[in-house]
Amino acid sequence: MSLLLLAAKGFALGFAVAAPLGPIGALCINRTLQRGFQVGLAGGLGTALADALYGGLAALGFAAFSAFLGAIDGPLRLCGGLAMIWLGWQGMRPKPPRPAADIGARDLLGSIGATFLLTIANPTTILSFAVFFAGLGLASTADTLSALVVVASVFAGSLAWWVILTGGVAMVRHKVGARFALWVGRLSGGLILAFGLLAVGSFVAGLGR
Repeated sequence: MSLLLLAAKGFALGFAVAAPLGPIGALCINRTLQRGFQVGLAGGLGTALADALYGGLAALGFAAFSAFLGAIDGPLRLCGGLAMIWLGWQGMRPKPPRPAADIGARDLLGSIGATFLLTIANPTTILSFAVFFAGLGLASTADTLSALVVVASVFAGSLAWWVILTGGVAMVRHKVGARFALWVGRLSGGLILAFGLLAVGSFVAGLGR
């Protein structure tokens, strides 16, 4: 497979995995409405980095990828679920939009770190990578250069989606009222909280087996 075709498939994979709106998308939309484009995109960057990590692991081989996921599945579900419960609860509390001048490096790094960990712990992301990776014929990636191309293109595809999403939300941010942003925060917080409870519940159920 040529490197150009490999890059195109990797970009498509990164874009396709990032596009479905789930708890991470809801979180980034909420943060964009509350804090602006930079904070929202920082959240997308964290997700893109996690997607690139999964792309790299998958490129090393499905056997190693599956073994790695199996070894950390339980702790990831528990930690990710608890983190989503906390973020969901915080998101449901009323928070009016804050001016962009208040944004600092700590805000951006916090958003990157939070969404990176949540994406790593999201079972949907893991399943999506397994399905798309095989469907696009990327499971045959063998050499180091090809693996690096896959990682870079998956990252680029995922980040492209987050630029589109957060950029679009940022464009209408000042055209919607503060009340709309607050309700979006409550709804996205509730969605994240629900996903967190499901993740913790599945971990607890697994302990009883």
